Amino acid sequence: MLYMIIEKFHPNKVKDLYKRLEEKGRMLPEGVNYINSWIDSQINICYQVMESDSEEKIHQWILYWNDLADFEVIPVLTSAEAKEKVFHPKNSNT
Repeated sequence: MLYMIIEKFHPNKVKDLYKRLEEKGRMLPEGVNYINSWIDSQINICYQVMESDSEEKIHQWILYWNDLADFEVIPVLTSAEAKEKVFHPKNSNT
């Protein structure tokens, strides 16, 4: 399953967050894969797409970072998966 992670950085913590990322990496639990991320132009919010077989594993990952940011986790589909679900709901695995 894909997840959109909206990560709102705590005030004055962006440098700390990047420092931890540089020193320790993403610290992803087994079964969580980083796909890509984008940062708003104000460098306040990160939008990440991750893949995992379990939302619980995403929340385990958040525990490593929640002192530096607040998180929202949204299960998402690709456009192709959404189209399949709309036109063939009984055939869809999502």
